[in-house]
Amino acid sequence: MKILRWSWLSLLLLVVWTSYAAAQASDNDWVQTDDENPLWLTDEDEVVPVEPYLDLNRFLDRTSAPDYTAEPSQFDWQILPDGLIYRPYLASPKQSRLGMTVFHEDDDGWLWDAWLGTQVGLLRYGSFDPDWPVGFQIDAEGSAQLRLEANDDIDLISADYRAGVPITFGYGRHRTKVGYYHLSSHLGDEFLLQHPGFNRLNFARDVLVLGHSIYLTPKVRIYAEAGWAFFTDVSKAWEFQFGLDYAPYAPTTIRGAPFFALNGHLREEVDFGGGLTVQTGWAWRGLTGRMLRTGLHYYNGESTQFSFFDVHEQQIGIGLWYDH
Repeated sequence: MKILRWSWLSLLLLVVWTSYAAAQASDNDWVQTDDENPLWLTDEDEVVPVEPYLDLNRFLDRTSAPDYTAEPSQFDWQILPDGLIYRPYLASPKQSRLGMTVFHEDDDGWLWDAWLGTQVGLLRYGSFDPDWPVGFQIDAEGSAQLRLEANDDIDLISADYRAGVPITFGYGRHRTKVGYYHLSSHLGDEFLLQHPGFNRLNFARDVLVLGHSIYLTPKVRIYAEAGWAFFTDVSKAWEFQFGLDYAPYAPTTIRGAPFFALNGHLREEVDFGGGLTVQTGWAWRGLTGRMLRTGLHYYNGESTQFSFFDVHEQQIGIGLWYDH
């Protein structure tokens, strides 16, 4: 527990330091792209193409600015819009996405976590930019979050199922989310056959959420979210999460760009303990805002599979994630 408390303190200090550093940056750090050629960068009056060779310093500093000054006069209604106003938190283990991690856990050996799901836009009144949409949007999200043994049989241990409706708002560098989600946890048949005396828990939550995120730069986002469950079974009412995402905001070349993400998730049913997730690696973002990531994964805290909600885990592994 002492290690976990120091992890929370380190996370808070990193968020504060990042906020301070970003506040010192001028608006000139938000470099505008050339609309006629998105692979050209505009720096004040100078327009230069991306180098055919890899200039690492320029590549790591490259930032294409969004049009964060879009006016309501440019807004319109859109059915099934491209892009999300409020994107899922990159390192949060309970967001709906498509992905997988393979990791080693001290007590259970090698395990495989998989997310089979997504979050998509249903209706928007706002801008048409898929990379940096602003306005009002209603989304739908859902996923099956599975845990399997990474052995020859790949037996299913457990699965958490999540479905929800986020309602999101965005303007400038700020994003706000209100919404609802349901989550329930279930044990796999193979696990129950192998552990006939195991006490099965009917962990379930129906939750109202409020979240807010701020883009300190186009690539750096900090966020915080509170969730209150009006129906619980085994679970308790309150949860909180907060963190930081650093990732490419605009479409990347085939070379991609680095990403870094961390997330803290506190839950009342474990006395406001929870888990700390850190991920880092390489990412590619497409023309419609979708992003593919691969890299290293670390988690320390109570189990991310809520059938074992009060069991401590330390996960060290690799992952592949696909986000809208």
